[in-house]
Amino acid sequence: MKTLRYSIFIGIVILCYGCNGSKYLINKKVNTEDYLYEIKKELQVKWPNNKTINFVYHGHSVPSGYFETPHVNTLSSYPHLVLKNLKEIYSYAAINTIVTAIGGENSVEGAKRFKEEVLNHKPDVLFIDYGLNDRRVGLEKAKIAWEQMIEVALNNDIHIILLTPSPDYRVDYSNLQNELFQHTNQIRELAKKYGIGVVDSYKAFEPLYNDMDALKIYMAQINHPNETGHELIANEIMKYFK
Repeated sequence: MKTLRYSIFIGIVILCYGCNGSKYLINKKVNTEDYLYEIKKELQVKWPNNKTINFVYHGHSVPSGYFETPHVNTLSSYPHLVLKNLKEIYSYAAINTIVTAIGGENSVEGAKRFKEEVLNHKPDVLFIDYGLNDRRVGLEKAKIAWEQMIEVALNNDIHIILLTPSPDYRVDYSNLQNELFQHTNQIRELAKKYGIGVVDSYKAFEPLYNDMDALKIYMAQINHPNETGHELIANEIMKYFK
Protein backbone atom coordinates (compact mmCIF):
# COMPACT_ATOMS: atom_id res chain seq x y z
CA MET A 1 0.00 0.00 0.00
CA LYS A 2 1.45 3.35 -1.00
CA THR A 3 2.19 5.94 1.67
CA LEU A 4 -0.36 8.75 1.59
CA ARG A 5 1.27 12.13 1.47
CA TYR A 6 -0.94 15.01 2.56
CA SER A 7 -0.81 18.71 3.35
CA ILE A 8 -3.18 21.22 4.95
CA PHE A 9 -3.34 24.43 2.94
CA ILE A 10 -5.67 27.18 4.25
CA GLY A 11 -7.43 24.56 6.34
CA ILE A 12 -8.09 22.23 3.40
CA VAL A 13 -6.33 18.99 2.55
CA ILE A 14 -5.11 19.38 -1.01
CA LEU A 15 -4.17 16.30 -3.00
CA CYS A 16 -2.95 15.90 -6.54
CA TYR A 17 -3.00 12.78 -8.68
CA GLY A 18 0.18 11.65 -10.38
CA CYS A 19 0.54 10.07 -13.78
CA ASN A 20 -0.45 6.64 -12.44
CA GLY A 21 -3.19 7.83 -10.11
CA SER A 22 -1.04 7.98 -6.96
CA LYS A 23 -1.45 10.88 -4.55
CA TYR A 24 1.18 13.37 -3.53
CA LEU A 25 1.35 16.59 -1.56
CA ILE A 26 1.09 20.00 -3.13
CA ASN A 27 2.04 23.38 -1.71
CA LYS A 28 3.94 22.04 1.28
CA LYS A 29 7.44 22.90 2.46
CA VAL A 30 8.86 19.86 4.21
CA ASN A 31 10.61 19.85 7.56
CA THR A 32 14.20 18.71 7.03
CA GLU A 33 14.30 16.95 10.41
CA ASP A 34 11.16 14.89 9.75
CA TYR A 35 11.15 14.27 6.00
CA LEU A 36 13.43 11.18 6.12
CA TYR A 37 12.20 9.91 9.48
CA GLU A 38 11.54 6.39 8.18
CA ILE A 39 14.93 6.23 6.47
CA LYS A 40 16.73 7.41 9.60
CA LYS A 41 14.98 4.75 11.66
CA GLU A 42 16.10 2.08 9.19
CA LEU A 43 19.69 3.36 9.26
CA GLN A 44 19.80 2.61 12.99
CA VAL A 45 18.75 -1.04 12.70
CA LYS A 46 21.48 -3.58 13.49
CA TRP A 47 22.43 -6.64 11.46
CA PRO A 48 20.85 -9.12 10.80
CA ASN A 49 17.57 -7.20 10.92
CA ASN A 50 18.69 -4.24 8.80
CA LYS A 51 18.50 -3.84 5.04
CA THR A 52 20.67 -2.06 2.52
CA ILE A 53 19.60 1.53 1.88
CA ASN A 54 20.15 2.87 -1.65
CA PHE A 55 20.99 6.53 -2.18
CA VAL A 56 20.82 7.39 -5.88
CA TYR A 57 22.23 10.65 -7.26
CA HIS A 58 20.91 11.60 -10.70
CA GLY A 59 22.15 14.60 -12.59
CA HIS A 60 25.03 16.21 -14.46
CA SER A 61 28.77 16.67 -13.92
CA VAL A 62 28.73 17.98 -10.34
CA PRO A 63 27.35 14.84 -8.62
CA SER A 64 29.40 12.82 -11.14
CA GLY A 65 32.53 14.18 -9.48
CA TYR A 66 33.99 16.27 -12.30
CA PHE A 67 36.41 18.79 -10.88
CA GLU A 68 38.76 20.20 -13.54
CA THR A 69 37.43 18.55 -16.70
CA PRO A 70 38.28 15.85 -17.68
CA HIS A 71 39.44 14.88 -14.17
CA VAL A 72 36.79 13.08 -12.10
CA ASN A 73 37.49 13.20 -8.36
CA THR A 74 34.85 10.67 -7.38
CA LEU A 75 35.54 10.25 -3.67
CA SER A 76 35.64 14.00 -3.05
CA SER A 77 32.24 14.66 -4.65
CA TYR A 78 29.23 15.31 -2.46
CA PRO A 79 27.53 11.89 -2.88
CA HIS A 80 30.57 10.17 -1.34
CA LEU A 81 31.17 12.88 1.24
CA VAL A 82 27.57 12.33 2.37
CA LEU A 83 28.26 8.60 2.66
CA LYS A 84 31.32 9.29 4.81
CA ASN A 85 29.33 11.63 7.05
CA LEU A 86 26.43 9.20 7.34
CA LYS A 87 28.71 6.38 8.45
CA GLU A 88 30.01 8.56 11.28
CA ILE A 89 26.44 8.82 12.58
CA TYR A 90 24.94 5.46 11.58
CA SER A 91 27.65 2.88 12.20
CA TYR A 92 25.25 -0.06 11.75
CA ALA A 93 23.90 1.07 8.40
CA ALA A 94 24.50 -0.68 5.09
CA ILE A 95 24.37 2.13 2.53
CA ASN A 96 24.86 2.01 -1.24
CA THR A 97 25.89 5.26 -2.92
CA ILE A 98 24.83 4.99 -6.55
CA VAL A 99 25.63 7.80 -8.99
CA THR A 100 23.67 7.76 -12.25
CA ALA A 101 24.77 11.28 -13.17
CA ILE A 102 26.47 11.98 -16.52
CA GLY A 103 28.73 14.96 -17.21
CA GLY A 104 27.22 17.40 -19.68
CA GLU A 105 23.68 16.02 -19.41
CA ASN A 106 20.51 18.04 -18.82
CA SER A 107 17.20 16.98 -17.26
CA VAL A 108 15.50 16.31 -20.60
CA GLU A 109 18.16 13.70 -21.39
CA GLY A 110 18.13 12.42 -17.82
CA ALA A 111 14.36 11.90 -17.89
CA LYS A 112 14.64 9.71 -21.00
CA ARG A 113 16.78 7.13 -19.20
CA PHE A 114 15.16 7.53 -15.79
CA LYS A 115 13.15 4.31 -15.62
CA GLU A 116 15.84 2.01 -17.00
CA GLU A 117 18.92 3.54 -15.37
CA VAL A 118 17.61 5.04 -12.11
CA LEU A 119 14.54 3.08 -11.00
CA ASN A 120 16.37 -0.19 -11.63
CA HIS A 121 18.56 0.65 -8.62
CA LYS A 122 15.47 0.77 -6.38
CA PRO A 123 16.32 4.06 -4.65
CA ASP A 124 15.27 4.65 -1.06
CA VAL A 125 16.34 8.26 -1.43
CA LEU A 126 16.73 9.95 -4.82
CA PHE A 127 18.68 13.18 -5.38
CA ILE A 128 18.18 15.16 -8.62
CA ASP A 129 20.73 17.81 -9.64
CA TYR A 130 20.43 19.26 -13.15
CA GLY A 131 20.08 23.02 -12.57
CA LEU A 132 23.39 24.14 -14.09
CA ASN A 133 22.90 22.40 -17.44
CA ASP A 134 19.17 23.04 -17.73
CA ARG A 135 19.94 26.56 -18.90
CA ARG A 136 20.55 24.94 -22.29
CA VAL A 137 16.99 23.60 -22.53
CA GLY A 138 15.12 26.42 -20.83
CA LEU A 139 12.64 26.62 -17.98
CA GLU A 140 9.63 25.07 -19.71
CA LYS A 141 11.35 21.91 -20.98
CA ALA A 142 13.24 21.53 -17.72
CA LYS A 143 10.04 21.75 -15.69
CA ILE A 144 8.38 19.02 -17.75
CA ALA A 145 11.40 16.74 -17.39
CA TRP A 146 11.73 17.28 -13.62
CA GLU A 147 8.02 16.68 -13.13
CA GLN A 148 8.20 13.45 -15.11
CA MET A 149 11.01 12.12 -12.94
CA ILE A 150 9.42 13.32 -9.71
CA GLU A 151 6.03 11.77 -10.44
CA VAL A 152 7.49 8.43 -11.51
CA ALA A 153 9.59 8.34 -8.33
CA LEU A 154 6.64 9.24 -6.10
CA ASN A 155 4.56 6.54 -7.73
CA ASN A 156 7.28 4.14 -6.58
CA ASP A 157 7.28 5.45 -2.99
CA ILE A 158 10.75 6.99 -3.28
CA HIS A 159 11.85 9.86 -1.06
CA ILE A 160 13.10 12.67 -3.29
CA ILE A 161 15.46 15.56 -2.62
CA LEU A 162 15.97 18.16 -5.34
CA LEU A 163 19.14 20.25 -5.53
CA THR A 164 19.32 23.82 -6.75
CA PRO A 165 22.43 24.62 -8.83
CA SER A 166 25.91 25.20 -7.49
CA PRO A 167 27.90 28.22 -8.76
CA ASP A 168 29.10 29.24 -12.21
CA TYR A 169 31.62 32.08 -12.58
CA ARG A 170 29.92 33.28 -15.76
CA VAL A 171 26.69 34.20 -13.97
CA ASP A 172 26.02 37.84 -13.19
CA TYR A 173 24.85 37.37 -9.62
CA SER A 174 24.25 41.10 -9.25
CA ASN A 175 21.28 40.50 -11.53
CA LEU A 176 18.83 39.02 -9.04
CA GLN A 177 16.80 37.52 -11.89
CA ASN A 178 19.74 35.86 -13.62
CA GLU A 179 19.06 32.64 -15.53
CA LEU A 180 20.52 30.39 -12.85
CA PHE A 181 18.31 31.98 -10.20
CA GLN A 182 15.25 31.39 -12.39
CA HIS A 183 16.03 27.68 -12.54
CA THR A 184 16.74 27.72 -8.80
CA ASN A 185 13.35 29.26 -8.08
CA GLN A 186 11.62 26.73 -10.34
CA ILE A 187 13.28 23.86 -8.47
CA ARG A 188 12.19 25.35 -5.15
CA GLU A 189 8.64 25.61 -6.42
CA LEU A 190 8.66 22.01 -7.63
CA ALA A 191 9.78 20.84 -4.18
CA LYS A 192 6.94 22.81 -2.61
CA LYS A 193 4.39 21.63 -5.16
CA TYR A 194 5.13 17.95 -4.58
CA GLY A 195 5.91 18.16 -0.86
CA ILE A 196 9.43 16.79 -1.29
CA GLY A 197 12.86 17.77 -0.03
CA VAL A 198 15.14 20.43 -1.47
CA VAL A 199 18.82 21.16 -0.85
CA ASP A 200 19.35 24.79 -1.76
CA SER A 201 22.94 24.86 -3.03
CA TYR A 202 22.33 28.23 -4.70
CA LYS A 203 21.44 29.75 -1.33
CA ALA A 204 24.31 28.01 0.48
CA PHE A 205 26.86 29.70 -1.81
CA GLU A 206 24.98 33.02 -1.86
CA PRO A 207 27.21 34.83 0.68
CA LEU A 208 30.11 34.38 -1.77
CA TYR A 209 28.48 35.79 -4.91
CA ASN A 210 29.69 39.35 -4.30
CA ASP A 211 33.31 38.26 -3.87
CA MET A 212 34.67 36.14 -6.72
CA ASP A 213 38.01 35.69 -4.93
CA ALA A 214 36.19 34.16 -1.96
CA LEU A 215 34.07 32.01 -4.27
CA LYS A 216 37.17 30.65 -6.02
CA ILE A 217 38.21 28.99 -2.75
CA TYR A 218 35.22 26.68 -3.27
CA MET A 219 35.65 26.08 -7.01
CA ALA A 220 37.85 23.80 -9.12
CA GLN A 221 36.95 25.56 -12.36
CA ILE A 222 34.28 27.80 -13.91
CA ASN A 223 31.26 25.68 -12.95
CA HIS A 224 32.61 22.77 -10.88
CA PRO A 225 33.07 22.95 -7.11
CA ASN A 226 36.27 21.62 -5.57
CA GLU A 227 36.21 19.42 -2.46
CA THR A 228 35.54 22.43 -0.23
CA GLY A 229 32.55 23.33 -2.41
CA HIS A 230 31.30 19.76 -2.39
CA GLU A 231 31.60 19.73 1.41
CA LEU A 232 29.31 22.75 1.54
CA ILE A 233 26.68 20.88 -0.50
CA ALA A 234 27.16 17.70 1.54
CA ASN A 235 26.61 19.65 4.76
CA GLU A 236 23.29 20.93 3.41
CA ILE A 237 22.23 17.36 2.59
CA MET A 238 23.24 16.18 6.05
CA LYS A 239 20.63 18.48 7.61
CA TYR A 240 18.09 15.81 6.61
CA PHE A 241 19.91 13.21 8.74
CA LYS A 242 20.47 15.09 12.01
